[in-house]
Amino acid sequence: MGRTVTIGDKHFKPYISSKKMSAAVKKVARSINKELKNDVPLFLVVLNGSFMFAADLLKEITIPCEISFIKVASYQGTSSKGNVSELIGLTEELQGRTVVIVEDIVDSGLTIDKLFGILKRKKVKQIKVATALMKPGSYKMKHKINYIGLEIANDFVVGYGLDYNGQGRNLKEIHVLAT
Repeated sequence: MGRTVTIGDKHFKPYISSKKMSAAVKKVARSINKELKNDVPLFLVVLNGSFMFAADLLKEITIPCEISFIKVASYQGTSSKGNVSELIGLTEELQGRTVVIVEDIVDSGLTIDKLFGILKRKKVKQIKVATALMKPGSYKMKHKINYIGLEIANDFVVGYGLDYNGQGRNLKEIHVLAT
């Protein structure tokens, strides 16, 4: 696997290989293709962190679908700010649609909770959540996370779209904060 990297004032060591991430993405795609085969879902990609996962995931989706993007923020440095602000909104008509929220990582669930509120007001048919990574020990919300690539401990990670103060998203492997 890769090498230890320094981003800003922090050191990160290899944690999840790109090969393991690729297998996890394919597992998620197989589940979505099977479960939503009679639908035309809208994949709602949460930027910025989900761009790599979304690109890899959607290459594996074989059912008809649409893709849109939303930008929200809840992190500053290595911890959640505790609130979520919508930065770029939706333009698609969502009433009666199946929406699959595509997340890079689900930890506290604040972003998911905010998006569920927005989407329910738009009268969607159903909401599904696909995430590359899940921190079950941190998740505080009641919404079901339907498609999980990998579960991880409550550690701070970067790479594969995840960042530390805007850097590290370009790493093809996941790295964890070295202690």
